[in-house]
Amino acid sequence: MSDNCIFCRMAGNPDLPHLVYADGLTMAFIDLRQFHPGHTIIMPRRHYQDVRELDYETGAALMATVARITRAVSTAFPSEGISLWHSIGPAAFQEVPHLHIHVHPRKTNDDVLRVYPSTPPTPDWSILRERAAAVRACLTELGSQNQQEFGKANQQVQPIAGKPGSG
Repeated sequence: MSDNCIFCRMAGNPDLPHLVYADGLTMAFIDLRQFHPGHTIIMPRRHYQDVRELDYETGAALMATVARITRAVSTAFPSEGISLWHSIGPAAFQEVPHLHIHVHPRKTNDDVLRVYPSTPPTPDWSILRERAAAVRACLTELGSQNQQEFGKANQQVQPIAGKPGSG
């Protein structure tokens, strides 16, 4: 727990008026800002700055809570779509440095979370293969670190046969 983190303080308060769900590892609450009704935040109770610090147990619990809350928000607040998002760092507009995932009901053409200011270029397959190889190389290294740290086996990602760049 971080003393300076508003979300850590919230994690220790079972009486939040906007709390919608809590278990031993995660909690969800209605966001104070409601561009569309039902905007909900899900977070781990333990302090993680972002998803890169997340352990496997909490990650699984967090995604289970995300799925559960997303179904509930969809039912309670019918919409034309839902965005899920997690921002990391100032360039991505992370406002609270505690891992959290937004469940945000959407309406067509609402311009919430416009991803690209204009249509991005589509690189040719050789560049996409190079970028995929770079990520795979990092996964291999991180996989060996994760095996040591968490005692997990088979953390390396295997290429999918028949997909471009699979070798």
